[in-house]
Amino acid sequence: VQLQASGGGLVQTGGSLRLSCAASGRTVSAYAMAWFRQAPEKDYEFVAALYWNGGDTLYADSVKGRFTISRDNGQNTVDLHINSLKPEDTAKYYCAAKRGGYSFYPGNYEYWGQGTLVTVSS
Repeated sequence: VQLQASGGGLVQTGGSLRLSCAASGRTVSAYAMAWFRQAPEKDYEFVAALYWNGGDTLYADSVKGRFTISRDNGQNTVDLHINSLKPEDTAKYYCAAKRGGYSFYPGNYEYWGQGTLVTVSS
């Protein structure tokens, strides 16, 4: 599975972005898809996850109500809609995939995209 993340950029506090993760290489119908982020000099942080087939979603407390993860089966993409951005959301955002159910732990994910940078100015 190859993952390609896109959509990052520089936005002001309160702004919105849509990040997109395009999956290719094989079917991901039985994969959990997730977004993680890594701020400078910090560890990977779980953001949101989606079980591709079932549609169940899971969010970190820090992003609940502001971020929405969704999938487009026709386009084979998983999007992360980000609203009400805060400076503390500044990070490189990565999409990841794993077989089976989703997980909070980045080490459990088998496939990773290259990341897309989100910078929020105050």
